[in-house]
Amino acid sequence: MNEFNEFFQDALALGQDIPTSMEVVFAMALSFILALTISVTYRHTFRGTTYSQDYVHTLILLTVVVSVIVMVVRGNAAVAVGMFAAFSIIRFRCAVPQARDIGFIFFAMAMGMGVGARQYGVAVLTTAVICAAVYLMSKYNWFAVVRPTHSLRIRVTNDIDYDAAFAAVFERSLDQIELRSIESIQAGMMTELRYGIRLRPGISPGSLVSTLQEINGNNRVLLTTNKSESMVLESET
Repeated sequence: MNEFNEFFQDALALGQDIPTSMEVVFAMALSFILALTISVTYRHTFRGTTYSQDYVHTLILLTVVVSVIVMVVRGNAAVAVGMFAAFSIIRFRCAVPQARDIGFIFFAMAMGMGVGARQYGVAVLTTAVICAAVYLMSKYNWFAVVRPTHSLRIRVTNDIDYDAAFAAVFERSLDQIELRSIESIQAGMMTELRYGIRLRPGISPGSLVSTLQEINGNNRVLLTTNKSESMVLESET
């Protein structure tokens, strides 16, 4: 075993400042394996509705490329400054659909940096621990809300006193309600109300939408669930 470890250290030349070709290949292979682990964890714990294969491929490329960049700039201040100047002119214009996607981007970059800095054991251990934690959180649905909240949008004509018209329905159907905005639309002919609400137990979103539609004269009612698996109920003449 000791002879194997000595051969492994000599072959990769871990004591040298300039990485050898074999070490670069090893680092790229290790970062690729870690990226695959991260990507598999992301895919199996994804709960949204906008899964992107391109995003997963990007995680893998990002991990490998960052590891190579760190190896190139390691110990060379001039190269590091030049690399920073080159990458500073790049501008990315891509909307991230979920907040957890940003976390996985930083996760992939951190593991690439760890491999590039020759911290192979730290990178492997960190990947295993974080992926296991993410899987457990997803499997057992940690920190989930007891009941989801909703966004409610109602269009009414100007002759309706909406404070009085919807008061009884809101009292009977909702645990919480917050009026977020009132907007005049259609050249001032109608008013759109936007609420943040939470339904009482036993009240279905469909029944609430139907009741509100009857009150507001069959004008538009839009109910959206505020969670990743968003549900939209809409009624409009």
